[in-house]
Amino acid sequence: MNFVELLLSEKLKDREPMLEVLGSDRKVLQIACQDLINYLKVHWDLVGKEASECELVERLEKFYNENPSELSEFLSIWTGIWFEKWIERVKLLIGNENSKRWNKVTKILSDAEPLWKDLANRQEMEEIVTSTLIRNGEICGTSILAENLLKMELGEEKREYANESEQVVNVINNALRKAKELAQSKGPLIFVKIDKGYYQSH
Repeated sequence: MNFVELLLSEKLKDREPMLEVLGSDRKVLQIACQDLINYLKVHWDLVGKEASECELVERLEKFYNENPSELSEFLSIWTGIWFEKWIERVKLLIGNENSKRWNKVTKILSDAEPLWKDLANRQEMEEIVTSTLIRNGEICGTSILAENLLKMELGEEKREYANESEQVVNVINNALRKAKELAQSKGPLIFVKIDKGYYQSH
């Protein structure tokens, strides 16, 4: 467990004692950690910098050593806002609920997967869209949302491009516009499909 996970696991447990952040709910902790890293990258102006995650962890450790109570207070507030967003943004789909709509989105995303893997600068593209989501007030599931917005653009885009850089610019512009709209919207954005048997066996 890394330093960021250690800090956040306590705050998530304070917020929701039923969470098993080291067991069945580990994914919640991992997403929260990624979201915190993304959030701090934007606010500490580290987006697009080489080795930004190392610098970020160093800064956090320094903050923790010099002013632990201030960091603790910030993390409590941030986790509270994040958890409310999690409840609003994440919807569990049980069995075949919403399967028609779900199947269409899944098909677009899987069609886009090979195109996405071929893009040399997908990491940078994702960072740009993630930053836009955060600057527009979205703090939950930012990496997942950014990647899916870009993949949806790739999967739905049927135009022929002169070259990859023209395609990248077009995909990013469309994804950024949608990211702004998404951040202003209400309701669930991340759908997690769960097998019916999971609930019957618990």
